[in-house]
Amino acid sequence: MIKEMHGREVLRNKHRIVVKVGTSSLSFPNGRMNLYNIQKLAGVLSRIRKQGKEVILVSSGAIGVGAGILGLESKPRRLPEKQALAAVGQAELMKIYQKFFDENDQLIAQVLLTKDVVSIAERNRNARNTILKLLGMNIIPIINENDTIAINEIVFGDNDTLSAIVATLVDADLLIMLSDIDGLYDADPKTDSNARIIHSVDHITPAVEQLASGAGSSFSTGGMITKISAAEMCLDNGIDCLITNGADPAVIFDLLEGRELGTHFVANSNKLIYNGQDT
Repeated sequence: MIKEMHGREVLRNKHRIVVKVGTSSLSFPNGRMNLYNIQKLAGVLSRIRKQGKEVILVSSGAIGVGAGILGLESKPRRLPEKQALAAVGQAELMKIYQKFFDENDQLIAQVLLTKDVVSIAERNRNARNTILKLLGMNIIPIINENDTIAINEIVFGDNDTLSAIVATLVDADLLIMLSDIDGLYDADPKTDSNARIIHSVDHITPAVEQLASGAGSSFSTGGMITKISAAEMCLDNGIDCLITNGADPAVIFDLLEGRELGTHFVANSNKLIYNGQDT
């Protein structure tokens, strides 16, 4: 029997899930880490993993953590300074993640990527095999850009793009991007009180692209435009994508139950379901 599924129902059957968490969801506006949110995120992802789903976390925050440790109030502009902050912050960020995932008896692994993983076949294959092996060992890979060595030619530029590339690399079923925005609106909610969230998008049109504007905190990199580009990459590869507010990481449970939160970019490949499996 073939059952046709529409809307959010399909999200209940997603198995391999990439979760991207932005700097604004991990830290306060002054750059200090929001330890409560990180602890809760670790608990949510650990529980999802114990439910039998595969989870990959793409995490921003290394530069922001480094800036917080050094007492800076804004992210520097020069590349060497950014790389130095990333080196300081990445170690601290993983230490924080390790503590909170340990509380949930969940193993994690750090994977740092540069953009040449896309263009160099051997690196692409090795990265994919490593991540899939970690998933097979019930480990949650935590992925970030290797900011300390990245140069213009090999930089992703933002973790929205990185998360979509990772989702494509491992043939994920779903990408969830947690941010400080509720989703894609039909107007700028900061200036238009009548702006309404768009809950479902199945094609990235020029009109959709025009709706994307703005950026997050002074420590973040991408805005809605980078998220739309990431969603388009996912749709092109048959992967569903969700953009929603990550102020409470428990929202992931609601999304996977099919609740209408955020904006759902619907891939055509999930419209037909056979006994719970994509066909």
